[in-house]
Amino acid sequence: MAKNSTSAGDLLKSNLPENIEDINDLCHNSIELIRYARGLVVQQINIIEIMTYYALGKWLIEVQQKGEDRAKYGEKVIDRLSEALTEEFGRGYSRETLRNARKFYQTYQGRISQTLFTEFIDQKSQTMFGKLKKENPFRLSWSHYLILMRVKNTEERDFYEIEAAEGNWTVRTLQRQYGSSLYERILLSTDKDKVKEIAQKGQIVEKPQDVVKDPLVLEFLGLQEKPEYSESELETRIIDHLQDFLMEMGKGFTFVDRQKRFTFDEDSFKVDLVLYNRLLRCFVLLDLKIGKLKHQDLGQMQMYVNYYDRYEKTEDENPTIGILLCSDKNDSMVELTLPEDANIYAAKYELYLPDKKLLQRKLEEWLAEEDL
Repeated sequence: MAKNSTSAGDLLKSNLPENIEDINDLCHNSIELIRYARGLVVQQINIIEIMTYYALGKWLIEVQQKGEDRAKYGEKVIDRLSEALTEEFGRGYSRETLRNARKFYQTYQGRISQTLFTEFIDQKSQTMFGKLKKENPFRLSWSHYLILMRVKNTEERDFYEIEAAEGNWTVRTLQRQYGSSLYERILLSTDKDKVKEIAQKGQIVEKPQDVVKDPLVLEFLGLQEKPEYSESELETRIIDHLQDFLMEMGKGFTFVDRQKRFTFDEDSFKVDLVLYNRLLRCFVLLDLKIGKLKHQDLGQMQMYVNYYDRYEKTEDENPTIGILLCSDKNDSMVELTLPEDANIYAAKYELYLPDKKLLQRKLEEWLAEEDL
């Protein structure tokens, strides 16, 4: 082979611009553009699907209301429409789908303005996409709304819709959060005067108490509820399922460190987990306890919080929050041990999904106390 032969790689490099950053920028910008374009396509498909089911539901209701025996007549209408749509378009318009469309309209009737509805149905205008995006009547997918329609309580349903949209929840996440009774747990962990606001705006994070859920549900760790597992195993499982854990913790949490070590003279101490909350702009320290919480555990957490406030946080950050996660606790002991202005909280964790009906009854009793 001749000494002056040129490889394919050398030839390619010789044809590249001198400034390789131009190529990198081209690649980066192209990727971002395609992602943006695909996102728009998904949004438009979702809007069309939602609007279509809304219209079908509206028409079904209107036709059924003209029947003498509404229930019986309504099923006949659904049967006939399903047959016609299936014959024309194939799969996708079963009787169950049309029943869901009817329920969707009944649940969210009035969400779409009559003007916009007319523009979509009668005029079939292409400009309605911009108006739909501006009004943003439905921010989730049809699969999300199939789950939300099962929630009978309007305020609870609105809460999950807001949280799912703001948190970009997948359908699986929405199912999990509803199954874990997130709505009831947040209400039971907050002030009574914020109950209505939470239903209208979702989880509110304004002060340290707002990030504490009691109980915290950790069923995704896959641990059996038995004394054999250790605190280190609990911590390892949390790290292995960190994304699920941060989502369970709530809004604004990011992971900072595990087994954070600091030393005073010759004594060393370790914080199990260190998080940071972007909304409150502060560190959040977690200590994991397998058994019942003791007053010594609270004192140790106070030391951790003091250390972070004095040596880790910056002047523009807010005071550190300490949370002890335990399998059992005595609320009276916690209240007596801690100063009233302490940024330290105790919360139970549960390894199985809670009994939703039990939590609902507890919430009703808690709210009823306000009226006594």
